[in-house]
Amino acid sequence: MAKLEGSFYWAVGAMIVIVASSNYLVQFPVPVSPLDEYLTYGAFTYPIAFLVTDITNRVMGPYKARMVVMVGFFLAVLLSFLLATPRIALASGTAFLVAQFLDITVFNYFRQSSWWRAPLISSVLGSIVDTFLFFGIAFIGVLDIWFQLALGDLAFKLFVALLLLAPFRLVVGRKQPV
Repeated sequence: MAKLEGSFYWAVGAMIVIVASSNYLVQFPVPVSPLDEYLTYGAFTYPIAFLVTDITNRVMGPYKARMVVMVGFFLAVLLSFLLATPRIALASGTAFLVAQFLDITVFNYFRQSSWWRAPLISSVLGSIVDTFLFFGIAFIGVLDIWFQLALGDLAFKLFVALLLLAPFRLVVGRKQPV
């Protein structure tokens, strides 16, 4: 029981760091031409939030995964108001909650299928929702290239979702779904 509690607190801490750093990093396009119009540094860190949620969901169940999302959300949004603009913090909070709860729901739907199906499908759908909610709220009317940035970030997030299947498998091993 103590091991699961420690894992829960680790997941919450990881979620806070991931979301707060992503909210700061999304303000900066990657300065490698032509990527500066299609990709921000936030795309490198944010997909790990889905990994944390999916591992928590697999190991501790959907209730604990929702708790990680809620606690991580509140603390990360507070930090985001310090590290980013209020508009980005609001966009992040909205997109994060909707996308993470969608991720948990979709993961649960596929949790009894092949080990890779639940984390991949839930992360892909969550990333799509998160990306367009976030960029729409944060940058529409403020940044002309918001849609290009959203598409670039989404493409990179989907690529990372595939790569993150390896650490998911390493962490959860052959554990039976909770």
